[in-house]
Amino acid sequence: MDLVNELSPLLAAEAAAEAFAAGVDPADLEQAVWVRLLEQAPAEPRRWVRAAVRAEARRARRQARRELPYTVEPTAGPDARPEQFLLAAERRRVVRAAVRRTPGRCPQVLTAMLSPADPTYREIAGELGMSQGSLGPVRSRCLGCLRRMLMSEVAAPGRWGKER
Repeated sequence: MDLVNELSPLLAAEAAAEAFAAGVDPADLEQAVWVRLLEQAPAEPRRWVRAAVRAEARRARRQARRELPYTVEPTAGPDARPEQFLLAAERRRVVRAAVRRTPGRCPQVLTAMLSPADPTYREIAGELGMSQGSLGPVRSRCLGCLRRMLMSEVAAPGRWGKER
């Protein structure tokens, strides 16, 4: 417990300093470093915290560069064809089925995130009975799990773009 009290101010300050440049919430950055601290138990925790915050910020920047914004569904246009409606409905069905198969609290978190009411983090956290600060990291882990599940279900393209 002394370690937590000793490192909390340092970690908060380091995370606040690095979060903006990384494009992440300082609380998310702090929580990621706490998890790494529990996994590694370094010999010199104060020095380690500074390096770990910077490493997590770099990881967040790399991940942000790889992510692409989601485009609007093709069914949104006025000239959408019936097969586009069918394909969009099938995509939604596959995603919802994968959400139900995710582990732990992920089905509840992701279902709340997919709600057509578009609730805020505060509303979702209240509905799920969890702190608002822990919702972001939980959401990130759940989305990573969902992403891996969906990637494994997509057929890898073969030569000349043909599916295997």
